[in-house]
Amino acid sequence: MFRALLKATLARGLSATGVDRAYSRLSGAAGRPLVIGYHRVVEDFAAAARESIPAMLTSIRMLEAHLDWIGRRYRFVSLDELGAILDSGIKPRKPVAAITFDDGYRDVYYHALPLLRRKGIPAGVFLVTELTGTTRIPLHDHLYLLLQRAGRLPSFGPAEVGRMLRRLDIPARDLARSWTRAKDPFVRLGALYDALPQDDLLRLVAALQERVEVDESELEPFRLLTWEMARALLEAGIAVGSHTRTHSLLTHEHPAHVLDELDGSRRELREHLGIEARHLAYPAGCFTSSVVSAAASAGYRYGYVTCQHHDPVLPLLTIPRRLLWEHACVDARGRFSPSIMSCQVSSLLDLTRRCGMEHADLAVPSTARAPEAQTL
Repeated sequence: MFRALLKATLARGLSATGVDRAYSRLSGAAGRPLVIGYHRVVEDFAAAARESIPAMLTSIRMLEAHLDWIGRRYRFVSLDELGAILDSGIKPRKPVAAITFDDGYRDVYYHALPLLRRKGIPAGVFLVTELTGTTRIPLHDHLYLLLQRAGRLPSFGPAEVGRMLRRLDIPARDLARSWTRAKDPFVRLGALYDALPQDDLLRLVAALQERVEVDESELEPFRLLTWEMARALLEAGIAVGSHTRTHSLLTHEHPAHVLDELDGSRRELREHLGIEARHLAYPAGCFTSSVVSAAASAGYRYGYVTCQHHDPVLPLLTIPRRLLWEHACVDARGRFSPSIMSCQVSSLLDLTRRCGMEHADLAVPSTARAPEAQTL
């Protein structure tokens, strides 16, 4: 509560004095298109947050408040128009903003689409193509739910976690230590994703399922779009792009797996929707120059990240994007705060946080350059 009050008070002061706008100009944020990312859109945030990752949830009411604030200051554009603006290198007369949704949850179809239609706002949805049209749910949602349930078991302490990981032949010491330090299942989830490739995470899910019971009906809120829903989004003017085949963190995987995730997703979008996907959102915003190079080789033109870093050779494949959720722009009472929203958009709040991701291999072979020079 104290931190929220401090954040709101500070944001009001920075906004009232114009510091947020001045910093936006100095940092270059004012001259760039604003790209906002969301995940799930729900009717009741508090109810959904009891079983879901809170930072992936935005209520319909809060989404509308965000869109109204943005719409008073920016012109909404589609992803293709955004790409054309970036390709041209010409600064628009009025700042532009694009709205995106990751993973392709069904609640985006049920809750976000009617709101976007009513307000005439274009948007883009990035699909996890291997899960689209199935009853399977994203790995991060499934693992979070299992970790949450396991954390309630008195017997499931660090020692048991260590034994489970050793049985799976997964390096256990650091992960078991993380389990001791962190009680929040989201923090535990982050530690697992930081340490393990997708195959190990899948084996861990299978092991947890032997210990923790989750009814099939409890997975319903996490279902992704059907292909029929995806086609309806396209017909409604919503762009569809790739979020890879399985939502694998590409920086953790072998190059052959990375290419399969990227090329396979484009192929599945072509087969099911008849589109040549040019837009890609990297899962969790994770990228290195070799990943960006693979995206270019797979045929993507525009890639979206979740930090301010960009690839020096292929900057259009590392377009900055700001992820928002229910509590990203609220005051101490949980109400939408225009001042905090302004500080978020201006990148001023980035001064208090670090990227936290490794973008290690900065050199990109000249053979991996996308067609023409890429400018941002």
